[in-house]
Amino acid sequence: MKGSSDLASGLLEAAPDAIVAVRDDGAIVLVNTQAERLFGYTRDELVGQPVEILIPVGVRAVHPDHRNRYFAAPRPRPMGAGLQLAARRRNGSEFPVEISLSPLETEEGILVSAAVRDVTDRLEAQAEGERLRVEAQRRNFEAQLHQSQRLESLGQLAGGVAHDFNNLLGVVINYASFVAEEVAQAAATQTAGGRWSDVLRDIEQIQRAADRATALTHQLLTFGRRETVQPRVLDLNQVVTDLENLLHRTLGEHIELHIHLQPELWPILADPGQIEQVLTNLAVNARDAMPDGGVLTIDTANITIDPDYAGERPGVKAGPHARIRVSDSGTGMPPEVLARVFEPFFTTKPKGEGSGLGLATVYGIISQAGGNTDIYSEPGVGTTIRCLLPATAAITTDAAGQPDTTTGTPAHAGETVLLVEDQPAILEVTRRLLARNGYQVLTATSADEALPLAADHPGPIHLLLTDVIMPRLQGKELASRIRSTRPEIRVLYMSGYAHPVLATQGKLDPGVILLEKPFSERVLLAKVRDALNSST
Repeated sequence: MKGSSDLASGLLEAAPDAIVAVRDDGAIVLVNTQAERLFGYTRDELVGQPVEILIPVGVRAVHPDHRNRYFAAPRPRPMGAGLQLAARRRNGSEFPVEISLSPLETEEGILVSAAVRDVTDRLEAQAEGERLRVEAQRRNFEAQLHQSQRLESLGQLAGGVAHDFNNLLGVVINYASFVAEEVAQAAATQTAGGRWSDVLRDIEQIQRAADRATALTHQLLTFGRRETVQPRVLDLNQVVTDLENLLHRTLGEHIELHIHLQPELWPILADPGQIEQVLTNLAVNARDAMPDGGVLTIDTANITIDPDYAGERPGVKAGPHARIRVSDSGTGMPPEVLARVFEPFFTTKPKGEGSGLGLATVYGIISQAGGNTDIYSEPGVGTTIRCLLPATAAITTDAAGQPDTTTGTPAHAGETVLLVEDQPAILEVTRRLLARNGYQVLTATSADEALPLAADHPGPIHLLLTDVIMPRLQGKELASRIRSTRPEIRVLYMSGYAHPVLATQGKLDPGVILLEKPFSERVLLAKVRDALNSST
């Protein structure tokens, strides 16, 4: 029996945790050396004392009831049972512990062995880990917010530049057209190979360059969310399906296209042409990242964003979204490139091979539609771009009731047009285009000139054609004042961008007809006829 007692004593002393054995009356009958070290008492000071001596003062009064219930139905309770417990040292300090309980049957009755483990270090490590996690999350949020603010500032700058540039392009495009007409007539009367034919070809180069510049300004406006859109209810799956053949041709035979579409995808409210542009731009970027071939995957899904997730990511809104994700197996991007991919004119392609507006345009389109774009990429792994677009419950598919201006030049009826434009060059070129097509044109360079002109003109004024952004009084307010005295007048607005004067959240207000700068003669005449024929 002495050998068994020595063995039990040896096991008790070898235990890594403090061991305290207690009778049903709460008296301590046994402790090991680890218990002495942990609590600061000697063995003699603990044995015979109530176990409550090791319990924090604040819970000592209720502990006997807990102890009595346990002894009434003793059962093993493992370490770490999810209980937040504390113990008290001899010096009065308290510390967090985990305790496992084991009932032991002895000749003197049931004893309960309590193995006590100080978890201070572990809890501090967990707290430090949580602090580091929160700090990393905060830094990540700040970085995302900084990027969002930087892109917003770039968008404002790009929109302002594009607006002014559109005015210049309007002059270049239409005056080049005037000159081309005169030169074409001269070239028609000369022998083949004459110099007027060469001049005409030079002018055509100017016109092509102006057309390319016009496309660039539209991309800048899109990035800056200043492009006026005409959204309707869309099924993203249908957009992808309709574009599949075009995407195959864009990618080439060396790239495999895999498409996975979720059935019953939630509808979205967006401009279909812009969503097609998003997919085309992403496909072109992916193709360029896979010069030796690879795989491009497009998939859709229904995603519900919870408030906690949205709160940690600037620009992300809580609620149901339709997600479209485009992934490639291309070269991927390092972090320093990834941080700038949505900036306009930023490109890693050789000079002359890319405008740097592809992903900037994607960012602008998705943002203007109320969505969010994010990107993941690693060198040698590939790139994944995810676009989230808010789901809509709308059932209408009518964009804004805007007329189609792609038809041929309509006939005129000699109507009188009040033209208001604060840029003299644009004013003159627009006047010439209207006058040579039979319209009677009254001109004003400001609202201050236009108001008395409208009041004093003896005959009817059929159409007000006014710039949107002007000093002192903007086009919308000018139209309202003129309509108060001439309620029958029709209104056509023109602008390099209408946001936010004529648009709500980037969507053209109902009943508004907009002539976007720069415009050609054909588009101008079509819009004028649409406005004159409108009911408002």
